[in-house]
Amino acid sequence: MRSTTDCLVIGGGLIGMLTARELVATGHDVTIVEKGRLGGESTWAGGGILSPLYPWRYSPAVTALASWGQARYPRLIEELRDTTGIDPQWEPCGLLMLDTPETAQALQWAQAHDQALERIEGDAAARLEPGLGFTPDGALWMSEVAHVRNPRLIRALRASLERLGVNLREGEAVRELSHRGGRISGVRTDRGYIAAGQVVVAGGAWSASLLAGMGLETGIEPVRGQMLLFEALPGVVRRIVMNAGHYLIPRRDGHVLAGSTVEYVGFDKSTTDAAHQLLYEAALRLVPALGDFPVVGHWAGLRPGNREGVPSIGAVPGIEGLFINSGHFRNGVVLGLGSARLLAEIMLKITTTIIDPDPYRVAGISALA
Repeated sequence: MRSTTDCLVIGGGLIGMLTARELVATGHDVTIVEKGRLGGESTWAGGGILSPLYPWRYSPAVTALASWGQARYPRLIEELRDTTGIDPQWEPCGLLMLDTPETAQALQWAQAHDQALERIEGDAAARLEPGLGFTPDGALWMSEVAHVRNPRLIRALRASLERLGVNLREGEAVRELSHRGGRISGVRTDRGYIAAGQVVVAGGAWSASLLAGMGLETGIEPVRGQMLLFEALPGVVRRIVMNAGHYLIPRRDGHVLAGSTVEYVGFDKSTTDAAHQLLYEAALRLVPALGDFPVVGHWAGLRPGNREGVPSIGAVPGIEGLFINSGHFRNGVVLGLGSARLLAEIMLKITTTIIDPDPYRVAGISALA
């Protein structure tokens, strides 16, 4: 394996893979180092909804990244499908939210950001999702929201990176970031040393520990999310449906994801009976017919929580050549495209063209040494 690279990305989740894809497209030699398997952590575990949940609750910085990515996901999916033969299954089925205590705020947000969102009556919601277990007083409908099937997206991205010549080093943990005279020089892994002119920390929930070893603090912390998978039939659930923080996502083959929990339990990825019961009951309240189908999966992933969902994207102060792209919380898939492009422009010293980089600067990192 090569022991020298132009750009080294630590972390092979969706953020790391998309970042590597942007960098290799500019002609740079790029290496990804991943302690497990590519996409095997929060990317694999997530639902793939291409929108923040209750998006008006987030800052404009999150909306800006999400909007940029939403507009470009169809093209990415088409490119991946055409070049790799793997279909990530982009499905524009819409998002139906049945709890509407923030209707005025949601409508105001939609108007300010030119988003497709409307309030509909309960009977209209029932027509959109005939399997609902109750008819709400009203609902919020985002007709343009889509979802992707994360495991298939991971496979397609991996195949794409291999075709583009990215060096993929799986099962290799980074132990230390090496720097001399205020400049990054490479990393030490459990297999040896890799010299690199630029290093990107995109390690998800593990990003904080990598930078803490240099006397730096990011504020990123793991947030566990548990999910269930029902083996249902196509049409049992037609839309992404949400109520009281829980959601259902219908896959093309009829499988339905039910999520998710938000748990601050450190790096514990175990599943719990309590979460299983909570998610199962919430799913059946939304669509009772799911009770006729078996639960064939129950898993947990660790999201990288950070600054109320605003990711850190940019240069790490005080260490030239060191960058971070992490802290996307629950929105890594929808924010990933914009985050990768923005960081690539920052790294290559291109005048940023997609969005203002200031809200994502690594201001939350402070030198402790």
